[in-house]
Amino acid sequence: MKQQRIFLGVLLSGLGAFFLTNQYSLPYQEQVASWPSILLIIGLAFLLQSILGKDTSSLFPGLILIGLGIHFHGLSLIPSWPEHWGMYTLIVGISFLLVYVRTKKEGLIPGLLLTIFSIVAFLSIDPVEWLQPTHKIVLDLWPIVLICIGLFFILKRK
Repeated sequence: MKQQRIFLGVLLSGLGAFFLTNQYSLPYQEQVASWPSILLIIGLAFLLQSILGKDTSSLFPGLILIGLGIHFHGLSLIPSWPEHWGMYTLIVGISFLLVYVRTKKEGLIPGLLLTIFSIVAFLSIDPVEWLQPTHKIVLDLWPIVLICIGLFFILKRK
């Protein structure tokens, strides 16, 4: 088991700072001392454990939690922040891509697919509508194609 002292140290220091801000009247205290900040603290602890402790298994949860913390802070602080389900798939997609950049092993395909899926969702582009006028058969069969591709990846041997 990898040494977890970095994670624990960052987590305890971050939580201490979080609770300290609750005790004093500071500028932006209401925004800083909110539950999304706890997500950021835990995510930062995972991220620093990954980077400083050379523990690549901590990278993905750290990125997800930081992404969610930023998203929820954005929702409460920035009026034009997108409140769309595509943000969640975008956070996961970008996390996969960053894991791939860091490890050069895994995460490229799911990261690309989720990021593209999120962009399509943000643009409110319905890929099925593109095909509707001329390709009725594709419209009827695309769920079956997705199932077959999924089964291929599940059953494929290395």
